[in-house]
Amino acid sequence: MNLDNISAIATAPGYSGVGIIRVSGHAALKIALALTKKNVFIHKLATYCDFYSNDGEILDSGLIIYFKAPHSFTGEEVIEIHGHGSPVVLQMLIKRTLELGCRLATPGEFSQRAYLNGKIDLIQAESIIDLIHAESEATAKSAIKSLKGRFSEQIEQINQQLINLRMFVEATLDFPDEDIEFIANAKIHDKLNALVTEINQLLANTKQGVLLNNGADIVIIGRPNVGKSSLLNTLANEDIAIVTDIAGTTRDIIKEKIIINGIAFNVIDTAGIRITTDIVEQLGIKRTFTALKNAALCLVLVDANTGVTAEDESILQQIPQNIPRLFVHNKIDLLIGGYDQLQKLDFVKETFIQTYEVNAKIHRAVNQIHVYISAKSKIGIDQLRSKILSLVGFDNNNHDIFVARTRHLNAIELAVEHIQGAFNNWDNLEVLAEELRYAHNKLSEITGEFSSDDLLGEIFSKFCIGK
Repeated sequence: MNLDNISAIATAPGYSGVGIIRVSGHAALKIALALTKKNVFIHKLATYCDFYSNDGEILDSGLIIYFKAPHSFTGEEVIEIHGHGSPVVLQMLIKRTLELGCRLATPGEFSQRAYLNGKIDLIQAESIIDLIHAESEATAKSAIKSLKGRFSEQIEQINQQLINLRMFVEATLDFPDEDIEFIANAKIHDKLNALVTEINQLLANTKQGVLLNNGADIVIIGRPNVGKSSLLNTLANEDIAIVTDIAGTTRDIIKEKIIINGIAFNVIDTAGIRITTDIVEQLGIKRTFTALKNAALCLVLVDANTGVTAEDESILQQIPQNIPRLFVHNKIDLLIGGYDQLQKLDFVKETFIQTYEVNAKIHRAVNQIHVYISAKSKIGIDQLRSKILSLVGFDNNNHDIFVARTRHLNAIELAVEHIQGAFNNWDNLEVLAEELRYAHNKLSEITGEFSSDDLLGEIFSKFCIGK
């Protein structure tokens, strides 16, 4: 048991109707009794009280809620003091809790105690931060799923399968003469095959969770004057970028967060790509290709009146092959035939083309998606938003996506490698046992079953004081 009693203001700084102070520790109930001059508090029952100073002066009035250990967030005795939200009043109440035996909590110490006392795991601890800082409805809902253990349950399910496999494989190594029917080659192979499928699905979900948490980067590229800045302004519903008829107006990247169907995206407007002697414009073009390296999607903006030109094709050659791309044909309001032509136009077209990969020396069919819009007149923008969602991987079927972090993704990717290694070496028990052990350890790092003190310190230091 931690003998320290800690207290902190749990509500945001500033003036508000109500401010909350949280106290946790073995003496929390005694502190509540001394603060209020009450004789008893009932678990989870809000009680209206006056709050007194050391000399009997009333500091404030409000509610006390008592949580009896271990039935509290931290697993310790906890009280919540609900007073008025004046910073002056809250500071007086904090000072009083210090007089009664508390010390100020460090950032994230309440959540850290909850973790150390087995009330939450590391995934759930991190999801608290994600929920507090959620910038969209989808992120908030997904953070709640992680906080309620949805992500942890999937990790635990795979870990239990790894434990069962390790148990029998290592038993066979320790007692080679024993007859363990489970270790028959076909059963090991089948179970590993099912495990590979399951963890690859977890990996795909985690990638989406990381994108949801961080905000997927969408980079707009194209020739000068095709309407990149106009498109950014339209997607953001705000005049973020300067729009003129002069080529080369945008000379640096402009990044803006937008929300599409409750999901946050970082849309990046870039300098128009062309051959130029202007040093500043050259630097802007260089930054365009730097931004592409971390992009989840590339919007290739072209002029609808010309289609994909040879100059556009030259630009496409410079985009990394692994980045999904969406061809956006802008300025359809200027097409010959005007709006009569628009009525005959499909806003979305998909074509399969043959590409040749030099290194792999193979041909492959690529699905090219073309969306036709007018950024100026806001025609076809809804269809564009829909395609952006689907290409990044979000659609109406993504109800089970949970918030995830790069730390989780890196660990799962390593676990996938080791499970695949186990599958490839299922007939070599020594190698199989090691690969299963490494995979198990990597997944356990995610929930905190195996964690270094440095990792814990880094995670909980990002919390606010009252959490």
